Amino acid sequence: MTTECNENQTIVTPSAVVEPQELTMSTGSDYKFSEPFKLTNQMYDDYHDNGFLIIRNMFDKDEIDKIEKCVTSEKFMENRYSLEDKENKIVRVQWKHPGSDITGIASRSEKIVNTCEKLLNGEVYHYHSKLILKDPEVSGAIYWHQDYGYWYHYGNLFPDMMTVWVAVDPSKKENGCLEVLARSNKCGRLDHHVYDGQNQIAEESRLQSIKEKCPHIYAEMERGDVLFLHSNTLHYSSPNRSKMRRLGFLMCYNKATNDPVIKHHHAQYTPLQKVPDSAIKECSNFTDFSGKEFEHPSTNTTMIGRKDLSH
Repeated sequence: MTTECNENQTIVTPSAVVEPQELTMSTGSDYKFSEPFKLTNQMYDDYHDNGFLIIRNMFDKDEIDKIEKCVTSEKFMENRYSLEDKENKIVRVQWKHPGSDITGIASRSEKIVNTCEKLLNGEVYHYHSKLILKDPEVSGAIYWHQDYGYWYHYGNLFPDMMTVWVAVDPSKKENGCLEVLARSNKCGRLDHHVYDGQNQIAEESRLQSIKEKCPHIYAEMERGDVLFLHSNTLHYSSPNRSKMRRLGFLMCYNKATNDPVIKHHHAQYTPLQKVPDSAIKECSNFTDFSGKEFEHPSTNTTMIGRKDLSH
């Protein structure tokens, strides 16, 4: 069920469903974008209660088409590297600062930044962004983890951080959509270790116990849908064994007061220059990536993974 919302509407959501444990979508954390957009108290509560929030069609067709044009370009993909599990690999492009291309404009847009600032109760800055590509029938899994599980080790003292997950392609159960454990953000930070070049939960028994308590949600999304993810929410995605590509554009934000005490490959506090939402459709920059500072495992010792220009 989705609920239309703008600043003049009252939000009504159904009660949370716990059974069965595997659900296609959560109740209470699923809304439809409409203008003028404003985060409501109910949406705020749903995010903090469930550990995530989905806004449907937050980027319309024209906007998501422009983002796709940019991130699938040959020039953009020159910066890719890969993560490999025991089966296959997942292609990534990662960068430090927004820049002024269409991805940078999207990550500085008021509808995204203002929502993050309200959810985190204060000014945020762009911590980093990434593109995650799962090719049809050849892409592996991303193991169960919390983003703060490893951001913690980069000197971020508080979990006042979040990921904004944008579906560039339809993201379905068949092609490895994001899966979350609702309310797992309330478990606090868990210990992680590196396995198959990825950060994952170190204690399998603890993860299994959490799964028994927290509903397992398949966060299926259409193009332009956006998922706001709490930094302590446990999430996973299965291998893409379908014939559909799965492309996700992820923007990560940190609270300004949570400036990392350790210098590393992601950004220290840098004031974010917001732009109006209209700037997304007005932007025609698909090729000038100056100022973004693409990140590679080959040049950053704090990163995991490897660069792979042959893919």
